[in-house]
Amino acid sequence: MNYKVNNNWDIILKDEYEKEYFKNLLNYINEEYNNKTVYPLKENIFKALEYTDYNDIKVVILGQDPYHGEGEAQGLSFSIPNDIKITPSLRNIFKELKNDLNIERTNTDLSDWAKQGILLLNAILTVCKDTPLSHKDKGWEIFTDEIIKKINEREDPVIFILWGNYARSKKKLITNKNHYIIESAHPSPLSASRGFFDSKPFSKTNNILNSINKESIRW
Repeated sequence: MNYKVNNNWDIILKDEYEKEYFKNLLNYINEEYNNKTVYPLKENIFKALEYTDYNDIKVVILGQDPYHGEGEAQGLSFSIPNDIKITPSLRNIFKELKNDLNIERTNTDLSDWAKQGILLLNAILTVCKDTPLSHKDKGWEIFTDEIIKKINEREDPVIFILWGNYARSKKKLITNKNHYIIESAHPSPLSASRGFFDSKPFSKTNNILNSINKESIRW
C-alpha cells in the first residue's frame, strides 16, 4: 500500500510512518482489502493529505469514518462522487449552505474545497462495506490524532470545524490559541435539527478568513 503522498506531509509524518503501530495497521488493512470489500478504493485512502498539503491548510473539517455504501467514499470527509446518490448528511450540509450563504450547491464531490485549503479528514480512513466503524480502534485514530497535533503546532491560524460529539472530542488536541474552532451538532438527520441547522459555519469561516487577511472559501 502506498502511503506516501508526495508533499510536505511525508516529511511531517516521517516518524509516524516508521512506528510499529502504523506498520501493523497497514498490514491489517491490506489483509482487509484482500479478503473483504473495503472503502474507499485503496489508492484514495490518503487523498485528503494528497489534496491539501500541510502548508496550504486553512480549514479542517473532521469526520469520523468513511461512508460505507457502495461507491460513496472517496477519501475526503463528507464528499461523494457526483454519480452517487447524495447521502443524508451531505444533503443537510448543502441545506445549511443554502440557508447560510444562499449558495445552491449540487456538486457532491468536495475536491474543490480540498484544493482551496480545506483538509477533509476522517479520523478513521477505511471501512468495510455496509459496516460502519468496522476499522475503529485499529490504529487509524492514533495516526489522525497525530495529524491534528501537527496542525495544532502551526503558528499560521487554522479553522477547525467540528460537527457532532465525536469531532468535538478532538478539541483537546487543539491547544494553540492561534487557531479557531467552529462547532455544532452533526449534520446527520438524527441531530441536524438540534443545533446544526442555522449554525452558519460557512459564513463564520469566511468571516474569520477575511479577518486574518486570507482568501475566502468559494463554497
